[in-house]
Amino acid sequence: MDGAQALVKCLEREGVEYIWGLSGGAAIPIFDALVTTKTKIKLVLVRHEQGATHMADGYARATGKPGVVLVTSGPGATNTITGIMTAHMDSVPMIVLTGQTISSMLGKDAFQEADVFGLTMPVVKHSYLVHKTNDIPRIVKEAFYITNTGRPGPVLIDLPKDISSGAFSGELDPEMDLPGYKPEKEVQVKDVVAIAEALKKAKRPVLLAGHGALISRAAPAVIKLAETLKAPVTTTLLGKGVIPETHPLSLGMLGMHGTAYANKAMVECDLIMSIGSRYDDRIIGHAPSFCRDAVRIHIDIDEAEINKMVNVHHACVGDARLVIEELLRHVGELETKEWLAHLDGYKKKYPLKYRKQGGLKMQHILDELFKMTDGKIVVATDVGQHQMWSAQFSKTVRPDDWLSSGGAGTMGYGFPAAIGAQFGR
Repeated sequence: MDGAQALVKCLEREGVEYIWGLSGGAAIPIFDALVTTKTKIKLVLVRHEQGATHMADGYARATGKPGVVLVTSGPGATNTITGIMTAHMDSVPMIVLTGQTISSMLGKDAFQEADVFGLTMPVVKHSYLVHKTNDIPRIVKEAFYITNTGRPGPVLIDLPKDISSGAFSGELDPEMDLPGYKPEKEVQVKDVVAIAEALKKAKRPVLLAGHGALISRAAPAVIKLAETLKAPVTTTLLGKGVIPETHPLSLGMLGMHGTAYANKAMVECDLIMSIGSRYDDRIIGHAPSFCRDAVRIHIDIDEAEINKMVNVHHACVGDARLVIEELLRHVGELETKEWLAHLDGYKKKYPLKYRKQGGLKMQHILDELFKMTDGKIVVATDVGQHQMWSAQFSKTVRPDDWLSSGGAGTMGYGFPAAIGAQFGR
């Protein structure tokens, strides 16, 4: 058995169903191994490496499982960088396998050599350059653990051709060696109690749900919290689907392209609690002015996000679902009838609308598509004006049914992401 065959067997052990890729000389041993091992993993042959990353991304968002990409060295590897950055900025689990020139030629400007390890360092969660064939199983096991634990993100594995074609004589299920990586954060009950006490005093609360709430599978818990508190919920662009946008407590999307009533609620609330949102600039606008007179709360898996954009009064670092489930033990219904009635008035006064004269409008198409399907469709968008129209007029009623490039704003994302999601569903 060679290194490439060992790699394929390790991918099988991780439950990989599909690989999106485009072949080339430095990765040929791995492509060959997909045949010689008689694996059940299906190869989806793409026409451009960036498309492979977006397909893997769409698959990951639709299923919660890491998408896997396989490309060759040099330009094949560098063509993945935009897709890797897209996944990194939106916390999407992805494994990118890149072929590389033989080890003895590294650093010597060999044919199709590129320092993909260095080039991708700012946009990956972790990366590996494999030096020994027998290390492949450990690295694959670590990569899958890293990509989908804590705050998810892409992991790159760079495989020199002599490593993937070299003889393998190691263990297929070795121990991981990650002494400094501790992604699981124990929920601090004292932080949750402090948040609960702040909530009990609120008269005009708003919950802000982001992509992190979807990643942690916290949507049912967020809905239960909103219904328990009788608190309205707004979402980020990537948080669409945490709560059905047809729910009476939904305010739709927040921010520069969000609903007027969600933004009005931000200005007038006395408490804002972010769940799995990073308080990005398109949500908060001028940071010092954001909810200036409100109690600000932040729940996030990534401690680095706390107080990065908005200074908060209370925070809890941990998995959103676990934090909300603990919070539900400490809270009850709030006195929000007047607040909800006030916001309902804004919904009637400032509805999302468009002119219906002058030909067929995209907003009208999205409206009709929603009515025809009851919203039970997966929507993938590209980036631009149509993305915002879709966010506004294509209501999302289920988790993981909305696929869009948020942080990176990557044009060309939508169609391949939809293909990946279709494979996943």
